[in-house]
Amino acid sequence: MSTLKKKKKIKWTSFLILVVVGFVLGIGLYFFSQQVTYEKGYLKGNATRIEVYDKEGKPVDNFARGTEVTYKKELTKVGETSFYETKINDKTYLVKENDVTTDSGDIVTEKELYVRTAYHLLGENLDGTLLSLINKGEKINITGYHTLQSDGTVDYYKTEIGEETGYFPSKFLVATEEEAKANYDEEGTYQIHLNRGNVYGGGSASNADYYPVDKPKFADNIMPDEVRAFYLNGTKAVMAKVDDYIALAQEGNINAFVVDIKDSGVPAYQSEVMKTYSPTNYEHAQQTMDEYRTAVKKLKDAGFYVIGRISAFKDKYYAIDHPEYAILETKTGKPYYLAESYWPTAYSREVWKFNVDLAKEAVKEMGFNEIQFDYVRFPDRVVSLEKQGLIDFRNTYNEDKLQAVQRFLFYATDELHKLNAYVSADVFGESAHTYVTAYGQYWPAISNVVDVISGMPYPDHFSTYEYGFKEPVWTKPYEILNYWGSNYVMERQKEIATPAVVRTWIQTYDSIKAPRVEYGAAEVEKEIRGLYDAGLTGGYMTWNSGSSITKFRSQIAAYSKEYLTK
Repeated sequence: MSTLKKKKKIKWTSFLILVVVGFVLGIGLYFFSQQVTYEKGYLKGNATRIEVYDKEGKPVDNFARGTEVTYKKELTKVGETSFYETKINDKTYLVKENDVTTDSGDIVTEKELYVRTAYHLLGENLDGTLLSLINKGEKINITGYHTLQSDGTVDYYKTEIGEETGYFPSKFLVATEEEAKANYDEEGTYQIHLNRGNVYGGGSASNADYYPVDKPKFADNIMPDEVRAFYLNGTKAVMAKVDDYIALAQEGNINAFVVDIKDSGVPAYQSEVMKTYSPTNYEHAQQTMDEYRTAVKKLKDAGFYVIGRISAFKDKYYAIDHPEYAILETKTGKPYYLAESYWPTAYSREVWKFNVDLAKEAVKEMGFNEIQFDYVRFPDRVVSLEKQGLIDFRNTYNEDKLQAVQRFLFYATDELHKLNAYVSADVFGESAHTYVTAYGQYWPAISNVVDVISGMPYPDHFSTYEYGFKEPVWTKPYEILNYWGSNYVMERQKEIATPAVVRTWIQTYDSIKAPRVEYGAAEVEKEIRGLYDAGLTGGYMTWNSGSSITKFRSQIAAYSKEYLTK
């Protein structure tokens, strides 16, 4: 074959190869140009759940905002609505154009919300620092959020109030001003409290918040259905004998202890929080933190549910350190003194934070299952002094006493629930009556917020012939507690949607009034049976200020019995 023919054959072959390659490339480019382009993104919106649709544009399901999706970048039109074809959990849906984003910071789209329950703006570190009080009905502008939960809700919204930047709890916010200003009135709840007014100066019952409150149950901290507790004061003498109390509790049917953290004038241990906020409390502490921790650990190791008690708004040493936050005697310009103590005002947010920080430290350091706040009130027996202007409660926010008490408990429960600890509040037996007490306690308002409410209906604290009794009521321990529980507590519990567990303090000391009654096993048993027969079966706690083990031992037959009807 000639060289010329060979060259022509090669050129022809090369041409064919180029044609084939070009054809293949063309086909590839065509199919590449037709390939669907998908992108990763998130469901977004101003609702916690985002609706998804079928190919005909009909709603078929919903998913939490923040759900990761894969979506086709090109829009699909169904009627007048633009959708993205979206894959969620290997299924294909249509999602509205404005409900998808590639920016994780754009998932939550609320711009403004309204305050349903008055609460404080919280500092940016969410360490319990309290900023401005935001009142019911006010609008807040949303600038961000703290954490998006798996169900599409956020825990706190970020906002700016004046020059303050902080977070506000989402659970207290609603979409409209109308919703925010409304009061919870399912089954006439609000009307019940509205009609009770403000009789004694403690505040109007209608000014409290009665919206249902979630009461948690912590998987790693189980509260017994029935708590049967000995009380231990925080003195070194008592805490040094904790082994003896444990042995006696095990002999009886006791499953818990209430242990003082801070009583007025008797701080139990050298707390670092006391050292920071109230050096005088620290100086007067009964024992070191290590000594106290050792004693509490023994209770925990023995299997007891342990409750730490804090006297909140009766605190002599804190008021000495901070007279600016104490109730003021106007004539002298000094802190007001009553019942062997000065009284930090329950209106003061600085006092709130001290007590809550002390509680949080106690949970972290000692492992308390529950924190119990006693003296969550203003002083009693001061109405005439208040009316004459002889004392100044330092009411910074122009609140009812009732509002200050309830708002403190909202704050305390929120902070302690973060640590998986429960919160209880001690209240006078009078608080179960159908009025707000002069010192700011009102059973429904408190029971609605805390996990446990603990009345103190000591028989010898009632009036001699209370409720029309023909004999001194402390001589009738069963009858007085049964009457109080049946006719007052049980009725107040029905007046709110989310009542607390009722766990009651019982008198375990001899009566202080004549005719004197010695409270032995028989009297204690009658108290407990009176409460349980009234339906107050959440348990009992033994009040004896000296924590007399001799007295507890003499009553052991009462504590050994089973009172719940099986």
